[in-house]
Amino acid sequence: MRRVTLFLNGSPKNGKVVAVYGTLSDLLSVASSKLGIKATSVYNGKGGLIDDIALIRDDDVLFVCEGEPFIDPQTDSPPPGRLIGAHTDWLTLNVGGRYFTTTRSTLVNKEPDSMLAHMFKDRGVWGNKQDHRGAFLIDRSPEYFEPILNYLRHGQLIVNDGINLLGVLEEARFFGIDSLIEHLEVAIKNSQPPEDHSPISRKEFVRFLLATPTKSELRCQGLNFSGADLSRLDLRYINFKMANLSRCNLAHANLCCANLERADLSGSVLDCANLQGVKMLCSNAEGASLKLCNFEDPSGLKANLEGANLKGVDMEGSQMTGINLRVATLKNAKLKNCNLRGATLAGTDLENCDLSGCDLQEANLRGSNVKGAIFEEMLTPLHMSQSVR
Repeated sequence: MRRVTLFLNGSPKNGKVVAVYGTLSDLLSVASSKLGIKATSVYNGKGGLIDDIALIRDDDVLFVCEGEPFIDPQTDSPPPGRLIGAHTDWLTLNVGGRYFTTTRSTLVNKEPDSMLAHMFKDRGVWGNKQDHRGAFLIDRSPEYFEPILNYLRHGQLIVNDGINLLGVLEEARFFGIDSLIEHLEVAIKNSQPPEDHSPISRKEFVRFLLATPTKSELRCQGLNFSGADLSRLDLRYINFKMANLSRCNLAHANLCCANLERADLSGSVLDCANLQGVKMLCSNAEGASLKLCNFEDPSGLKANLEGANLKGVDMEGSQMTGINLRVATLKNAKLKNCNLRGATLAGTDLENCDLSGCDLQEANLRGSNVKGAIFEEMLTPLHMSQSVR
C-alpha cells in the first residue's frame, strides 16, 4: 500500500495523508473529501501533472487543484484569500471592521437570488475587494449583519437584545434577503406597544390641570375622556376640540369659553354647568342633559352651538340669551322654561321640541322646522315674522 501527502494547490500547510488505491479518479475523490474541494487534477512538487496512478510513489507530496494552474508553494505567494476563498468552501468576511467566517454554501444556497449569493456564487465575477488578511470587504454594519448571517445558517430569526430590528430590516433589504424581510416586518409589528385608547381618569386630568398655569391654554384636542367624572372642575378656556367626552359627568363644571367644537358629548351630564361663551360648533350632544345651564355672558359674548346635534337633549330651565343654534338639530329636545331671548334659531330643526314656557322674544326662527313643537305657556307671543315655516 502506498501513502501520499496531499496539499491544496500552492499551500505547504494543512496536508492530509491518504492511502493510494484503485484509479486516479478514486484518488481525486478521496482528495475532494479530505480537503473540502472539488478536485480535478494532481501535480507533484515540481509542477508535473499526474495523469496515471502508476506514476505515484510511496510518500510522494502531491498538490491538488480545482482546475487552476499549478502554484509552486516555494516561489509563488498567492494572497491568503485566494487560498481560503478560491480553493475551499470556507471564506472570511470583513463587515465594517468585524470578521465573520462562514461557508460559501451558507451565503448562496438559502437565498440564491440575493446580493450575497451573487457576490460569492461565481468566483471573481464581482471583483470583491480583500483586506490584508484576505477577508472580503463589505461596508455595512456588523451588528445588523450578524442576525442576517445566522438566519442564512439555520433559517431562524434571532436578534440579541439591544439590536434595532429596523436596522436589521434595512440590511436585509440591501442584501435582498426576501424571506427574512417578511419575518422582520412581522417581528417589528409585534414589537410595537399597543396603542392606548383607554380614557383619561379624573385623577390624571386633575394632575394636568394643577401643572398648567392659569393663563396657559390647555390643549386636549382629540383626547378620550369617555365616562370620566369631571364635575365641578374649572375647565375654562380649555381646547376640547374633537375630544371624546361621551357619558362624562360635567355637572357644575365651569366651561366658560371652552372649545368643544366637534366634540362628542353624547349621553353626558352637564347640569348646572357654566357654558358662557362656549364654542360647540358641530358637536354631538345627543341625549345629553344640560338642565339649568348658563349660556348667558353679561359681557355680551354669545355661546355658539351652530350645527350641533342636540337630539333628545334636556335643557330645561337653561339661560340661553343670544345663543347661536343656527341649523342645529333639536329634534325631541326639552327646552321647557328656557330663556331664548334674541337667540338665533334660523334653520334649526325643532321637530317635536318642547318649548313650553320659553321666552322667545326677538328670537330668530326663520326657516326653522317647528313641526310638532310645543309652544304652550309662552312668556311672550311668537310673531309670524319670527318664523316663516
